[in-house]
Amino acid sequence: MPVMAVVGAQWGDEGKGKIVDMLAEKASVVARYQGGNNAGHTVINHLGEFRLHLVPAGIFDPRVTCIIGNGVVIDPQALIDEIDLLASRGISVDNLCISERAHAIMPYHILLDRLEEQARGRQSIGTTGRGIGPAYSDKVARTGIRMGDLVDRTLLRDKLAFILEQKNRILTKLYDAEPLSLKEVHERYLQYGERLARHIKNTTQLVQSAIAEGRNVLLEGAQGTLLDLDFGTYPYVTSSSPTSGAACSGLGIAPTQITCALGVFKAYQTRVGAGPFPTEIYDETGEMIRELGQEYGTLTGRPRRIGWFDAVLAQHAMQVNGFKSIAITRLDILDTLPRLKICVKYRFDGIEDSYPPIDLARCEPVYEEHPGWQTPTGGIRRFDELPQAARSYVNRLAELIGVNLDIVSVGANREQTIMLNSML
Repeated sequence: MPVMAVVGAQWGDEGKGKIVDMLAEKASVVARYQGGNNAGHTVINHLGEFRLHLVPAGIFDPRVTCIIGNGVVIDPQALIDEIDLLASRGISVDNLCISERAHAIMPYHILLDRLEEQARGRQSIGTTGRGIGPAYSDKVARTGIRMGDLVDRTLLRDKLAFILEQKNRILTKLYDAEPLSLKEVHERYLQYGERLARHIKNTTQLVQSAIAEGRNVLLEGAQGTLLDLDFGTYPYVTSSSPTSGAACSGLGIAPTQITCALGVFKAYQTRVGAGPFPTEIYDETGEMIRELGQEYGTLTGRPRRIGWFDAVLAQHAMQVNGFKSIAITRLDILDTLPRLKICVKYRFDGIEDSYPPIDLARCEPVYEEHPGWQTPTGGIRRFDELPQAARSYVNRLAELIGVNLDIVSVGANREQTIMLNSML
């Protein structure tokens, strides 16, 4: 039975939440493997509309074990708020498990994230200010606090006493900010530990048991490949790796245990925050797509930048993730456009190439144009019933990416999905 990684293949916001929610119907485990509450998944199903930031999108099916893996950094208060919101709408979280090895976002992480971003001035990279980067930095520096530490009073205090002394020096001497109280932080995080204790477990063992028993396992990434620390548009990237390979270290599974990776692409391109964007649309067409798609950040509400589909970056995402199939989402947003563009090459330094250089800022997109279909697609449920121009467009995207097309989404609701092949 499959172990499938569902990966964002652009700059995030591709509609992964809907895809995971839909595939979770046939899964036994849904496991989130990286990122923090700087990510946002909007899910619309028979229970309503939900915006998730940490809880896996399989939470709506009580038969599914939902895991927040060790590769995730967790703001305990944000997670508790999300749990409470789900509970208030009748969604049980009894099936939620949190890795004891996942690192906690501490109050100094949030403070330093915002202070460091302010200090960058015009060179700011557009972080969400949720403390994600500093939490990952402390993980690498081996000064992090893990979720399992929150249920041990003495251990937590000993670790905090050492770490807070260092962090308070930075806060007071470098940024002229107020120091944090050891007693206050200690007591607050002990309360978080008490509240979350029943969920904190050895999740690696849970995932490995499910795989050994041949159960369907979905691995859920956050953000997108183009925000990867190594393969994204550095330094305008996130603080973890959203690629399929990170699912291994983020959950404690072997590369050979992943059966396939599904790449999720929008039928166009969006990005939030600063950084190069070769196919960005600056005219009224971009504004129209933004409004039709309500392209505003799930977490921040910031307007997303809009661009034409970039097949150069799509091929790059396919290669670093090893996609076996893809999903194209938000096709319906393009229904009214008379003409569409696809970037098939870059022109830079006087040459044309189909592989992205390290500096995208100097790339000029080379487009091919396609006719629009100017027909509503939201009510269509079979691929052969899509307008010919729409079929040609998505088939061309799959051809350029070099991988099978298995899912086409024509709306936000679960039923507005065209399945070309069974995924699980």
